[in-house]
Amino acid sequence: MKNNLWIVLLLVVLIPSNVHGEYMEPVDTYMERAIVLEVEEGEVIEEVEGILTQVQYVKLEIISGKYKGKIFETENHLSDNIAYDIVVKKGDKVVVGIEEYDDDLVEVYVSDYARQNYIFYLLGLFVLLIIVIGREKGIKAVITLAITIFMIMKVLLPLMLKGINPIPISVLVSIGVTIITIFLIGGINSKSISAIVGTSSGVIISGLIAYFVGSQVRLTGLSAEEATMLMYIPQGVDFDFRGLLFSGIILGALGAIMDVGMSIASSIEEIHNANENLTKRELFNSGMNVGKDIMGTMTNTLILAYTGSSIPLLLLFMAYETSMIKIINLDIIATEIVRSLSGSIGLVLTIPLTALISTVLIKRDKVEKMSK
Repeated sequence: MKNNLWIVLLLVVLIPSNVHGEYMEPVDTYMERAIVLEVEEGEVIEEVEGILTQVQYVKLEIISGKYKGKIFETENHLSDNIAYDIVVKKGDKVVVGIEEYDDDLVEVYVSDYARQNYIFYLLGLFVLLIIVIGREKGIKAVITLAITIFMIMKVLLPLMLKGINPIPISVLVSIGVTIITIFLIGGINSKSISAIVGTSSGVIISGLIAYFVGSQVRLTGLSAEEATMLMYIPQGVDFDFRGLLFSGIILGALGAIMDVGMSIASSIEEIHNANENLTKRELFNSGMNVGKDIMGTMTNTLILAYTGSSIPLLLLFMAYETSMIKIINLDIIATEIVRSLSGSIGLVLTIPLTALISTVLIKRDKVEKMSK
């Protein structure tokens, strides 16, 4: 008995503490890129209820950050689920998590595939085509895109993360983006002012409709999994999830509504320049005719964009022959319907608003020129 006791004590002393590293809290964690050097496939094991598991023994080299050039060996556990498995092979570039523990212990695990290179290639192609085709206007378009991203990442999202009501700041950011974009692309003139007022009005109307209808049908704003996860973030912010939903609706509709507003204002200006003798009514009707053609395609754009993101869900409903009454009344489906229809209504109302404002301003400018 004494011998056994001494053996146990000796093992406790001799076993290094880092064996228990997986139960310890890491001192620091990094996400870096790595390249797979070697992969050895482990044996496939069948666990409970037919679930297959496998381990890949991976040797990889870190190619970024603090441990650049270092080589590590790690185990990549697979669970026979393509949604979560990161199956690697030699030569793959991956994102790895690096965890530092006390006593200089470092653990590395495969987190995801490194996709950023091709994303940057695609972005580069997009920017190049805009500049080549648009020339000076294309360069301005790239600048406005950068400003929009900056406004969202550095203004809108940080303010939301502080718990500020998302609806007013979304409206203000949307109007700010609209003003900067249209003035930079079209210059400071009657056409741009008309497009800004028409676009801003359409976005605000879209948001108000979404807010009213969403409140009446009791949308929670928690239909997306990401929204639910926000309840557990370390900042402990008490989010207004319904407000976040309406904020998303406003931003989602902004692009299409801005496109329509600028198209109508530009069309009316070109028609007026071609025939300055047209009356206000004739000029307004010409703008409305152009708007009617745009309306059919742009409303489809919004509806198809929102439907496209819900295809897997719609297929599930079809596969299980879910009743239409249940489908329409589900929070997640009602959210998408309100989102797409309110955005489309705002888009449609932007056409007469922009046409009216543009007609009034252009005719006013003509009168001022003639009086000089």
